[in-house]
Amino acid sequence: MSTWNTTTGSEKNLPIKRGTNMQQKDPGKDPLAEKLLESGIAYKGSFLQLHRDTVKTPDGVVTTREYLHHPGASMIIPMLEDGSVILERQYRHPLRRNFLEFPAGKLNPGESPYNCAKRELIEETGYEAQFWKKLGRFNNAIGYSDEEITVFYASDLKYVGQNLDAGEVLDVITLPFPEVLRQCLSGEITDVKTIVGAFWLENFLKTQKKSE
Repeated sequence: MSTWNTTTGSEKNLPIKRGTNMQQKDPGKDPLAEKLLESGIAYKGSFLQLHRDTVKTPDGVVTTREYLHHPGASMIIPMLEDGSVILERQYRHPLRRNFLEFPAGKLNPGESPYNCAKRELIEETGYEAQFWKKLGRFNNAIGYSDEEITVFYASDLKYVGQNLDAGEVLDVITLPFPEVLRQCLSGEITDVKTIVGAFWLENFLKTQKKSE
């Protein structure tokens, strides 16, 4: 059951709705939803598309929304028998520096997140996994992109050989999982998908220990 409270501001009282789940299951009935009036592609690249839509907000304002369309991606957290995890050090051009991150890649047309994860793990690290567990999915840039990333845990690894794409240059490294968590907390690792995945894996491993 939801309750209502008010916060007093300098100009007016703002109602704050409190509840356990504020997600609207039916977007068509969402009072905050914007009405799409016109949709178009402002730029189409080889990877991303920039959409420019005209919408009408719930208070009647007609405005423009620009966002990047992304095909979606999968990220893999591969764990070796000794408890260390496999990561990649990769140069990211938008920020002009290297990042430490878990293996990941975009979905090909018609490809499922699971099949993408299996393919990317072999291509980027050279490992295939016998055990897979989906940890969850998240939207990492809701203000300007529709990208969705699905996160998988992979173990029982076997090295079969790396198969990088042309122009894909990266270092494959291993770190103890507690060290990855430490670097996420200290700010040394700043890649958001890696941070999310690390703490999801920590929770999964704790759950596994409790069930033993």
